Parts: sequence; C-alpha cells; structure tokens
Amino acid sequence: MKQVTIYTDGACSGNPGPGGWGAILMYGQHKKELSGGEAHTTNNRMELTGVITALEALREPCVVELYSDSKYVIDALEKGWAKGWQARGWVKADKKPALNPDLWQRLLELCEYHKVNLHWVKGHAENPYNNRCDELAVAQSQKFK
Repeated sequence: MKQVTIYTDGACSGNPGPGGWGAILMYGQHKKELSGGEAHTTNNRMELTGVITALEALREPCVVELYSDSKYVIDALEKGWAKGWQARGWVKADKKPALNPDLWQRLLELCEYHKVNLHWVKGHAENPYNNRCDELAVAQSQKFK
C-alpha cells in the first residue's frame, strides 16, 4: 500500500457562519493542495470535511499519516467515540444526539478503506503544513463574507 501524508484544517468565521477547509496531500515528491468552503456551517463540520475530502481524493487504499489540530476529529476517532455514536444510532453516551452524523458516517467508512494513523498537531504553531492548511481554510471562508 502506498503511504500518504495528509494535513488538514478547518476554519469558521462565527460558529455557525462562513467556513472553509484546507488539506495538503503528500506522496513521495508529489504534493497537492485542496480547499473548499460553505456559506453557513460550523468549525467542526469544516474540520471533518477537510479530512473526508482529502481521503476521498486517494484513488486506492493507502496507509495514511493524518495530521490535524482538531481534537474533535482526532479524539473521536482515536478514542472510539465516533464508532460508539454510530453503534448507538448516533447518540452519545450522555444520551444527546451526536452532531454531524452524516460526516462521521462517511469518515468511518473511509477509515475502513484506508489505514489511517492519527496525529494531533498544535494549531497556529510552528508546523508549516498545518499553517498552510489554516491559510487555505481561512481564504475559503472569506469568500462567503
């Protein structure tokens, strides 16, 4: 399996409000930037959309080193929360509805297709790839202002 490195970030001006996401995919010497946004969304939806779109861009099953500054995304996958929400019909342990079940469903499917290794990175720090994803996400969100 090919090994791919992906960085993603999401941004939202207001929550909800105009939002954007950015992703960088790297394989060997190849690097691809992706980004998009929505006029009315939330920060967490943009974080999830960035990861989903990046994984969907891969044409075959890959080993993915996924870097995100979103504790929401990393923790929900790493700690098994998202699978628990799914198993309970998108209800959290506190009996409240899980947010963004449509996106979580797709992300869990993609995590079955690819072997995804999760890495949390500190946002707005010294990581140039994370910072570039933030720039892409913010630029997309500003298109809707």
